Amino acid sequence: MNYIIITGASKGLGEGIALELLHESHHLICISRSKSEKLEKLAAAKNCPITFISFDFAMTHDVPDLASLIFEYIPLERASGVYLINNAGVINPVGRTEDCPADEVEQHMRINLISPMLLTAAFIKYTNGWKMEKRIINISSGAAKNPYHGWSSYCTGKAGIDMFTQCVGTEQQDLDFPAEIMAVAPGIIDTEMQTTIRGTTEEQFIHRQKFVELKESGQLVPPQVAGKRLAKLLFSDEFSNGGIIDIRDTY
Repeated sequence: MNYIIITGASKGLGEGIALELLHESHHLICISRSKSEKLEKLAAAKNCPITFISFDFAMTHDVPDLASLIFEYIPLERASGVYLINNAGVINPVGRTEDCPADEVEQHMRINLISPMLLTAAFIKYTNGWKMEKRIINISSGAAKNPYHGWSSYCTGKAGIDMFTQCVGTEQQDLDFPAEIMAVAPGIIDTEMQTTIRGTTEEQFIHRQKFVELKESGQLVPPQVAGKRLAKLLFSDEFSNGGIIDIRDTY
């Protein structure tokens, strides 16, 4: 049985990834603030074990307890592979740096950067010495490399995810049974985050019209299409420890 942990799995890209991974040989452990009835029904139809755990990733101090709960569902004797997809994320606050409320900036970093770091660390600790495939995908963005006016928090958090991925990859590379890790930019996905972006003002985000046009011209990637690409990479021989890629350049 492959055990696959997916954060932010109840909607958007996380749900799209989960839909592609529904299989009787997979046990999906979905971490989000709410359940997806769609996922539950399809999982039952495909005889795929699925577990939902309610969690708010702004509560970083509770991540170690979350990890303990997750691994209660992952028995070593039954696991042939263990996987983590750090997908949960937010876009707000959007606006000039001096206009972003301090509490929103802090919450953003807790959700987008600190929680994935802590959950990755726990994943490595719990699976240390497990002689099987262990892989982590951190969802990154083109914003990790390209500065956007109004996205100082988002760009900084994703850049941090990329560097964190490289550091962990370096630490794991000489181990006999490493936890392999990659940061993957999935493209511009048609999710609620895009709705939020289009709902900003030009003053908050000067590139707003570009994203409106992407939606109107049908250029946004459906979540399940991106999910299919990520699911393929997760088990691929092309999975490169410590690597950073744009999935559109590969699949």
